[in-house]
Amino acid sequence: MDVTRQGDFLIYCVETYKNAKHLTGRQVAELFTRYHVWDYVYSCYEALHTTGANYIVEDIDLYIEARKPAMA
Repeated sequence: MDVTRQGDFLIYCVETYKNAKHLTGRQVAELFTRYHVWDYVYSCYEALHTTGANYIVEDIDLYIEARKPAMA
């Protein structure tokens, strides 16, 4: 496991998501922390790093949506 490549990929994911969603770095960091996206990206690195930017953004959106509490 190459920690440097995973770290670089995590930065890539943050920047890609930030630009796609027109968010600040702080907003993305808070969102990724709230929904444990950091852990998800690390655990799925092998699969995710071979996909394109649009797929990554959509995948992160699906991951976040699945973790949001259901509306009462």
